[in-house]
Order: sequence, then structure tokens, then C-alpha cells
Amino acid sequence: MASISRSDIARLVLRVGVGGVMAAHGTQKLFGWFGGGGLAGTAGHLESAGFRPGRLNAIVAGVTDTVGGVLLAAGLATPSTGAAVTSTMAVAAATHAPQGFFAMKGGYEYPAVLGLASGTLALAGAGKLSLDELLHQRLGGGRLALFSAVVTAGATALVLRRRQAALAEQTPTTASPAAADNVTTGPATPPAPGEPTTPPLPRGATGQADNGPTEA
Repeated sequence: MASISRSDIARLVLRVGVGGVMAAHGTQKLFGWFGGGGLAGTAGHLESAGFRPGRLNAIVAGVTDTVGGVLLAAGLATPSTGAAVTSTMAVAAATHAPQGFFAMKGGYEYPAVLGLASGTLALAGAGKLSLDELLHQRLGGGRLALFSAVVTAGATALVLRRRQAALAEQTPTTASPAAADNVTTGPATPPAPGEPTTPPLPRGATGQADNGPTEA
């Protein structure tokens, strides 16, 4: 093996770090490890976010995170693996985008950083301290990197487009019950002289004073 450079060591550290994080997230989705929701919890969350069917998307996301993380850490098929992880993180970032950038406010900061790191490894390669190098780059060549980038970009666009369509179908159905709850029954009766002019309580109100929002 040729001499090891600082770049090779840096790629190894980045691969192990990013790959380990991705594998941990994947096991949260698939098995409920590390406090995760497992397939059932992940499927419910994805379903509510517009990714349907939820269970299938949970399996795909969990397998991509877990297997992709392990392969990325090992440096095997790095262009394809890095591109697949980047695609998953791009979908996650787009989902969190309405909350802004910073993770502390639910934004897309965290998946964006993981996606950029994975994409960088997909383009730069795993380095000499990797299984790709041991296999003489049979699964880590430049043509494979370009092919993987094109395929995963198309898959990402398709997933996000289907999500937008699902959310668009969901909006009219969720708006109807909310509008019905605001309808009062019967005509309003004008107050007698000297009575307070507070409006009638809507249906479901308890009649207690509103002291602001309470914790769920």
C-alpha cells in the first residue's frame, strides 16, 4: 500500500464519524434502539409528514441510514453509499425547512451538515484506509460516482414531489373539521341592559376563565 497521507486519515475520521451517526439513526428507526420509535413510531411520524405509505418509507429510511452508515464508515462503495445517504438527508432537510435553519428551532441544520459531509465523501472518495482501496476501487470509481449522483438526485426529487402531492390532498380534509368547530348554533341574542357584552362560548368550552395556554 502506498504511503498514507493526512488526507487519508482525515477521510477515515470523517467516514467513521458520519457513518456511525447515520447507523445509529437507522437502528432507531428499525429497532427502536437509543430511544428511537422503531418501525411503528417512525412510520406514524413519516405518514403524518406526508411520506406515504409510512411503513414502507420507514423501512427504506431505516435501511438506508443503517447500511449506508456502516458502508460509509468502512469505505465500501463510497460514491454510491455517500450519494444514498446524501439523498436521505436532503429529504430530511427539506422536511425541516419550514422551521428555518437552526436545529434548536427544529430547522434543517443537522441533516444538512450530515448530507454535505456524505456528499463530499461520495465525490472525494474514501481514501487509502478503506475497503474501496483494498478492492482496487472496483466499487469506488469516478464513473460510479457520477451515475450514483444522477440516480439519487432523481430519486430525491421524486420522493419530495410525492410528499407535496400527499400534503396537498391532506389540506382540504383537515380544514373542514376546523371550520365546523367555529360554527355557533342558533342566532346571537343581544344582551339585556346592564349585562356584560362577552360573546357566547363556542361548543366544547368549559366556561372557565382563559388564563393562557397550558402544557399538554
